[in-house]
Amino acid sequence: MKYLLFLILSFTLFIGYSQENTEFDAQKWEAPYELTIPNGWTIERFPIPIGFAPQIPYQGVEDIRFAPGWGKAESNEYWTYAFLWYLDGQQKMSAKIIENNLKEYYTGLVGVMLSDSSEFKTVVVKTNFKKVKTLKGDLKSFKGTIDMIDYMANKPITLNCKVHIKSCEGLNKTFVFYEISPKSFNDNVWQSLDDLWIGFSCKKSVEIK
Repeated sequence: MKYLLFLILSFTLFIGYSQENTEFDAQKWEAPYELTIPNGWTIERFPIPIGFAPQIPYQGVEDIRFAPGWGKAESNEYWTYAFLWYLDGQQKMSAKIIENNLKEYYTGLVGVMLSDSSEFKTVVVKTNFKKVKTLKGDLKSFKGTIDMIDYMANKPITLNCKVHIKSCEGLNKTFVFYEISPKSFNDNVWQSLDDLWIGFSCKKSVEIK
């Protein structure tokens, strides 16, 4: 029950801090790309610019996939999720740009979600990323870490992160896909995260009836 209430609060805050774009309706918006929703996973979508991180200078949509155990401290999937930034234009991405974007993102997110009773009164987020061997289908690939405050457990946490950059022919769009988990990169939770990106397609398939 606590987990359900937390999810409701989280999604409400995400939506509430994204009302600057009044034309976006997360319930009615249909993604023009293919990003699967595995059984048991939940989704959330909101517009970019992001209400809790307005310094991030893009226009587009954030599309999130939460693993079933994302908010459950006892689960191996705790804090395991992924999100896609579907951005207008051809956006330049580097390790430094990713570091800065995610620092702003998680500083804003923690600031919104952290309980007033928390012992952490100052939000400090550190990000460290490097370019890695480009994976098949990526324009660029990165790996790194996000050191932040776990607002669910009220303690520090380090999130490991994979970042995929993709630009699709004929589309003036940039796709930035983030895989997130505190588990080490050799843990099996990464297979389910990787599978999300492996199954990604720039254009949604059309069923032939």
